[in-house]
Amino acid sequence: MTNMFQFWAGIFPKLFGGLIVSLELTALSLLIGLPLGLLLALGVSSRFKPLSWLSIALVEIGRGAPALVVLYVVYFGLPALHWSPTAFLCAVIGLTYTTAAYAGEYLRGGLRSVNAGTIEAGQALALTNADLLRFVIIPQGLRVAIPSLMGLAIQIFQATSLTYSITVSELTANAYSISNQTFRALETFALAGLMYAAITIPASWVTRQVERRMSLGQ
Repeated sequence: MTNMFQFWAGIFPKLFGGLIVSLELTALSLLIGLPLGLLLALGVSSRFKPLSWLSIALVEIGRGAPALVVLYVVYFGLPALHWSPTAFLCAVIGLTYTTAAYAGEYLRGGLRSVNAGTIEAGQALALTNADLLRFVIIPQGLRVAIPSLMGLAIQIFQATSLTYSITVSELTANAYSISNQTFRALETFALAGLMYAAITIPASWVTRQVERRMSLGQ
């Protein structure tokens, strides 16, 4: 056991560096993907049919295609268009699209849940459609969608492990590299798993608390 802890202490810095990369990928994907998801949700609900159909197609393709396939399409597809971004940027683009597609569906559900009476009250106050969206529908829809979006954030963090397949040096990639060098795969991936859990378990607990508080507030 002592030998294992000594081994963990030796490989921890490299795994921690990979964990930072995983967190960076998650943060960038959410930072860009959530606003895009809101735009997709509004596009799906639009009365302008071409925009609605395009938004539905983007959401359904993003939700239907596995994140790994999206990463491969971005990583191998962009060079065919004479643009060769780094593997990290390809990972951000791929995960951002997946984030936007799922967030768009969650936010669409949130926007649709806004009480019709609330909207009618806003119209009675002579609010314009833009003001209704800005001050009534979007804030209340976001509130409903928050627990689902927090769950999505955890899923995107776990999905960063897929970027190992396009040569991004995140946590799983570093664990694989160490296990190949040391032939101690079990101990290496056990520590990597604990590091993933150190992020996801507290995040899941926070998500449940938010869901509970919001259900009590309804």
